[in-house]
Amino acid sequence: MSQPKFRRSLLTVAITSLLAGAPALAQEADNEAAQDRTLERIEVTARKTAENIQQVPVAVTSIGAMELEEKGISVLTEIQQFSPNTTLQNSRGTNSTLTAFIRGVGQQDPLWGYEPGVGIYIDDVYMARPQGAVLDLLNVERIEVLRGPQGTLYGKNTVGGAVKYITRRMTGDTELEIEGTVGSYSQRDIKVTGQLPVIDNVLYVGFGVGDLNRDGFGEYLESAIPGQDLENYNKDVLAARATIEFTPTTDLFFRFAWDKTDDESNSKGGYRLLPSLLTDAEVPDSVFDSYTSMPTWNKVELEGYSLTAEWNINSAMTLKYVGAARESYSPTNIDFDSTPLQIFDVPAIYDDEQSSHELQLTYLGNGYSVVGGLYSDESESCGRFDAILTVLGNSLGAPGLTREVSGCSDSKSLSAYVQGSFDITDKLSMTLGARQTEDEKEAYVTNGLIFDNIYPEDGWVDGFVRDEAAIAAATPMVLGSDSDGDGVLDAPKKADWSRFTPRVGFEYQYNNDVMFFTSYAEGFKSGTFNPRATTNEPAADPELVDSIELGMKSDWGNRLRANVTLFSLDFEDRQYISILPGDSAADLNQRLANIGKSSSKGVELELQYVASNNLTFDAAFGYIDSQFDEVIDTDPDTGETFNKADRFTVSNTPEVTANLGATYEVNLNSGSLVFNGNYYYRSEYDLFEESSLLTQDGYGIVNAGVVWYSNSGKWTVGLHGKNLTDEEYLVGGYQFVTPDPSDPSDVSLYQPGLGGDTTLTGYYGDPRTISLTVGYKF
Repeated sequence: MSQPKFRRSLLTVAITSLLAGAPALAQEADNEAAQDRTLERIEVTARKTAENIQQVPVAVTSIGAMELEEKGISVLTEIQQFSPNTTLQNSRGTNSTLTAFIRGVGQQDPLWGYEPGVGIYIDDVYMARPQGAVLDLLNVERIEVLRGPQGTLYGKNTVGGAVKYITRRMTGDTELEIEGTVGSYSQRDIKVTGQLPVIDNVLYVGFGVGDLNRDGFGEYLESAIPGQDLENYNKDVLAARATIEFTPTTDLFFRFAWDKTDDESNSKGGYRLLPSLLTDAEVPDSVFDSYTSMPTWNKVELEGYSLTAEWNINSAMTLKYVGAARESYSPTNIDFDSTPLQIFDVPAIYDDEQSSHELQLTYLGNGYSVVGGLYSDESESCGRFDAILTVLGNSLGAPGLTREVSGCSDSKSLSAYVQGSFDITDKLSMTLGARQTEDEKEAYVTNGLIFDNIYPEDGWVDGFVRDEAAIAAATPMVLGSDSDGDGVLDAPKKADWSRFTPRVGFEYQYNNDVMFFTSYAEGFKSGTFNPRATTNEPAADPELVDSIELGMKSDWGNRLRANVTLFSLDFEDRQYISILPGDSAADLNQRLANIGKSSSKGVELELQYVASNNLTFDAAFGYIDSQFDEVIDTDPDTGETFNKADRFTVSNTPEVTANLGATYEVNLNSGSLVFNGNYYYRSEYDLFEESSLLTQDGYGIVNAGVVWYSNSGKWTVGLHGKNLTDEEYLVGGYQFVTPDPSDPSDVSLYQPGLGGDTTLTGYYGDPRTISLTVGYKF
């Protein structure tokens, strides 16, 4: 299974062309205009207050609204190109589920109950689940990517870092903007945004609506269910936002925000990397084509509310409250084997609710600043999936065979935090931070085998009706507690954890333009119960990360910006699922435990060079050396423990990520043209941790675009091409095959896995696309 190789010649040509052309372009710009463009001041809120990015001792990448527009970035996952050692990709079966890794830390499995390693925030409101986290950008002011543990200010589940989606505050003017996009695969998007002052300088109302549509990159070549929509990798998303901002006095500010996303894109079908043993389903010609025996419909419904209140008590002190609630519902169809037979089909439902409250106080004194607060969070994450193994059931003389698993994982978290920066001398300062978190979790799992074809709800396929009483009898509670002492599990199982996460750092302001910093930080990923449990096993304890950073933020004159970070992290008590042998091929016995240790070290470099008044270069480079140091498992036959770290790699983490881009502006009588292009490279990476059979070779992506802005500021026209060389690259997959022990690398010797077929499927990133966007501001 050779994936597309990184073509060194292409990178060489791209770099050589840019460097060779730079002097000529710079000279042309010199003749056109005076050399007065300088580096821009970029404000971020990485430390919960607005600060110049060059004065923040944190490895952070910020992409503003104008840059997003110029580059044609329309969805959150595209941000990974500009942040070193970062992976933000669509997960396997849907368009809206996010796979996020930073510095080798993340969440590979999106099942309910598992905790993420990278925190996703919308206006400082935490999103607990990856479903619906692939956000389409609407009313955005900037995206910030914070790399490294953020456990002091942002709390649990930010052991890899945090991604912050920050929307625009209103200006107070009456505004209305309409933007339409047409492009490849019949792309047809329309976005309408606006704001209206109800009471001048006091009360404003804003809104945004996006209707985003695209035909599939491929199709389902064959479906066992007639009348299905056969588009594969299509897009059908409706997103909306509404905001009310109220400023009764100069010291008080209130903001109420609502957002909703309805994603009715089809479930994505995987590309079979091996021919089927049980059907005549050949390997398709296109990686975006598939087969299916399931309904192709899919749904992600996401809705959230938030209230922000700020009180400027005086010129130095601000009190802020953020309260939020969010819920999501996602029924999905995942055909693991991607054939027209029901070999291994998994219809599933994810149903989540969460609410949070944060009270924060900031104080800016003479030579010091302090931010502290209280935070509480409650979430309920439930789900159900049916592993339908019809062919296997038929071989046993049954009409079908289904392993049904369902359950809920509810959590409560309360924490207090404080972080302060203090000047020791006029150049040396110190940062101290600490957070105390109290975590409670309760969960139950029902699990059982049914000799029939079962779906999560009535009507999932035509004529199907669930016999709830029979299903309940066949799927007893296997993880829980016995509330009345009769020996039957009938209530959730509970666990709690307490964790103190400190941060200490030093900053040295060498001069006005150069700052050196170093820090030590701890973070933790919450403990959890196994949502696939087959026995009443204990909860896995939290995962712990210790990180050390050494960095430099520097501006060399007003033309060159160079930010460098060296880091090292130790990842302990990694939660991992071990597959246990069962009595039959239909068993899905899995155990969750803290069995792993890994370590990573690396470097991150971000550069920006203003070559002239018209020409700017930017570059980002990340290198990471990550490995598993220990994975302890138990031999089921002898009971002896052993270290199997040699079978493991850190998934979704290429050793090298790099981006080289350029922006060139031309002034015209009618307005201005902004040309931009970039080359993005990711080296080889595995998609699974243990004995991964899916490895993506290194590849590069070329993007280019041009945007015209009218002199009036009303019209905008953008033409963008993405993945212009049409690279094919894996972003997800499933592996249910057994390599031959005599030669594990020989694909032709692979033996069937669960379901009785050689199930090895891949999901791919977007192919080459061209789009034209026209916007008008009234």
